[in-house]
Amino acid sequence: MNDSALRLGLCLALALAPFSGAAVAHPDTLAAAAQAPAPNTHPDNRPEIKEMGDKLSAHIGKRGKEDTEAIGVIDSMAKEFEQCGPKDRVLIVKALDKCFDAKRTESAEGVPDNKLYLAAAVSLRLMGPESAPVLMKWIGHKDHRKDLALQGKLITSLGKTKDEDGRKQLMKLLVDKSPAVQAAAAEALGEFAEADQKIRKECVEELIKNALMPAKGAVDVQTPNQADKDRWDTISAPIITSLQRLTGNNETDPQKWQSWWNDNKKKNWDKS
Repeated sequence: MNDSALRLGLCLALALAPFSGAAVAHPDTLAAAAQAPAPNTHPDNRPEIKEMGDKLSAHIGKRGKEDTEAIGVIDSMAKEFEQCGPKDRVLIVKALDKCFDAKRTESAEGVPDNKLYLAAAVSLRLMGPESAPVLMKWIGHKDHRKDLALQGKLITSLGKTKDEDGRKQLMKLLVDKSPAVQAAAAEALGEFAEADQKIRKECVEELIKNALMPAKGAVDVQTPNQADKDRWDTISAPIITSLQRLTGNNETDPQKWQSWWNDNKKKNWDKS
């Protein structure tokens, strides 16, 4: 059969399928299949990965004396992660999870000894989706909630994983009492700029409704208090930056974002 005959046969089969009862894949199904990630075929159960995990565990057990060495192992794990099979990926994430269980004491001036935690939090951003549950576990955890620098890294790393459950947690953090946490959550939601339009619209609505407009309203009164001014100074820039990333609209005036949303929330943002 020549190519012309083959193409004609395929076209006829597709045209007659609805009448013959043959199943035809929905375009959305075909698109989803095209976007599905390729199966992980990297080598797995490698002894060197287990050895890294053992070394990391030994270092973090030295009460902070070998945290510099531990961070070196974390860096090596981060570099290896992309080339790991599924079991080794889980092993690496579990090893980094244990870093947050390690107890470290503050300095006499009250400065937290958090370099091990920060290194783990930053490296986990490269390990999604496997790392998303670990990051969510330690965001707001009683052992680390006071360390706002660490909380910020955990939150922005969660955004980098582009995990759907993580996105829902990030939206909840937009109303956190801490401006630093709010700002980190707003920044992290900008990582969903390539997501489906429905997801982007949900993020934009939450950023405007629960973060931008309440904070702006609090400072637009005749005599705003200092706490509200400080909050606005902390969260306004990351909110607007993420709104720009999610929408493609380069508006910088906070007051105009609500009007833009009212005018565009039902439009097709992806229409050329």
